[in-house]
Amino acid sequence: MAGLLGTLLPAFGHLPVAGLTGPTLTAFYDLFEWGGLPRAMMLSISTGLLATSISLLIVMLVTAGWSGTWAFRTLERLLSPLLSVPHAAAAFGLAFLIAPSGWLARLASPVVTGWVRPPDLLIVQDTWGLTMTAGLIMKEIPFLLLLTLAALGQAESQRSVTVAQALGYGRVTGWLKTVFPRIYAQIRPPVYVVLAYSMSVVDVAIILGPNTPPSLSVQIVKWMSDPDLAMRLVAAAGALLQLGLVLGALLFWRMGEVLAAALGQRWIARGSRGGWDTVIARVSLMAGGGSALLVLLGLAVLAIWSFAGFWGFPDAFPDAFTLYNWARFGPGTLDALGETALIAGVVTSAALILTIGCLEAEYRYDLSLTRRTVWLLYLPLLIPQTAFLPGLQTLMLALGADVGRLPVILAHLVFVLPYVFLSLADPFRAWDKRMSTIATALLASPDGVLWRVRLPMLLRPILTALAVGLAVSVGQYLPTLLIGGGRVATLTTEAVSLASGGDRRAIAVYGLMQTGAALVPFALALLLPTLVWRNRKGLQHG
Repeated sequence: MAGLLGTLLPAFGHLPVAGLTGPTLTAFYDLFEWGGLPRAMMLSISTGLLATSISLLIVMLVTAGWSGTWAFRTLERLLSPLLSVPHAAAAFGLAFLIAPSGWLARLASPVVTGWVRPPDLLIVQDTWGLTMTAGLIMKEIPFLLLLTLAALGQAESQRSVTVAQALGYGRVTGWLKTVFPRIYAQIRPPVYVVLAYSMSVVDVAIILGPNTPPSLSVQIVKWMSDPDLAMRLVAAAGALLQLGLVLGALLFWRMGEVLAAALGQRWIARGSRGGWDTVIARVSLMAGGGSALLVLLGLAVLAIWSFAGFWGFPDAFPDAFTLYNWARFGPGTLDALGETALIAGVVTSAALILTIGCLEAEYRYDLSLTRRTVWLLYLPLLIPQTAFLPGLQTLMLALGADVGRLPVILAHLVFVLPYVFLSLADPFRAWDKRMSTIATALLASPDGVLWRVRLPMLLRPILTALAVGLAVSVGQYLPTLLIGGGRVATLTTEAVSLASGGDRRAIAVYGLMQTGAALVPFALALLLPTLVWRNRKGLQHG
């Protein structure tokens, strides 16, 4: 809220640190005089709505057609680790894969296409933002799929589908008519988060989005970085406009939900059994599998470029593989890795302590979160970063806290805490309270129950929440850039800053290091409980 206030005041001309006092509408006049504003606004809206709707459609259809099958379990295993891949790394991988001089064009040339030089095609950074939308879809599918899997256990989905099939409904149709309404009611807040994020994303837009003009969020960052402090007023006005666009899109989406519910009731009442279920299921599985494959191939081509010597077009592979790239860029990546690890470790530890404290207070004092409180948790994820981070930066400038790691850590905590809380809340609340009764009967204090019984039994969910928090912190670009004033160099900020340079080898090294920093905690979260509880089989999967 302080960040929103810090954005609202400069938007109306009040910025005391720059010697400017309001109120005035000059910033809005300057904003609307920017010739690229209409296209930037349309780009933000179209990207957000397309990425969210397509991601949700693929996840729902894949779940409807394949849940409970070996194909679904295979896809789940493929997509789950990809959740931790940072958006920037996935975007770089996609760019290196589908660009005119990318790996797919090289594999197809010259035998298939006849190309001996890269074709003159605008694929990456296309005017309509289609590549950026594809990059967002790749990353949002794993997120929505895992949330859907968590919701399936509470929806009695298999029983409902069995009854529907006994009445002659196809698998997909029966699932959509009986299970989907219950699933969507549970994942609605995360869907809104995906919509707000897709509309205001910065790092993916810099890498894959158009730049003439760029998306509104990218332009706001450019205005914030302008040496003329008066441009911060225009940035603040743009941030308020971005907030208005997101709120308008959320309202539009909500109206779409009401319309879909009305049409869905009529569709259910007609009793159609679904004649295209098999085709829909196969196409959706191909789309989900193709999304996972694109991310994996993108990471593979990053790995190739990081070891590549000379690699001319249209060769499918480099002439030689070398460690020179790692020797050249390795010291810089290690410095950035140290900074990233320090910030992520402190932030995630603080978020975990706060989360466990809140959840334990719920248990001890018989408290419960209301629906309003849950939405409050999602608030930092629903409000565009560009809408309140500029204001937060202005506030910290006024307080003299504009230099160093501490402001960046505080900014990261705003985004990491909701993810850690939402990752740990359900397992914590589902813990068998009879264990506490037994421990209390053995004269254990409430603190003893927490430290010696509950937390050890919840080791796997705690480590998973820790890994989620670390991955979220590692991937934070805009909070690090704005709040750190460009003086805090993490793997993400360094990798995105290389996007304008075009040095694929440097980008590949930083992108792989960034991916590793996010993936390793997830691997440890899976491995450590198995080692710690090797003599307690029931706790290895708790």
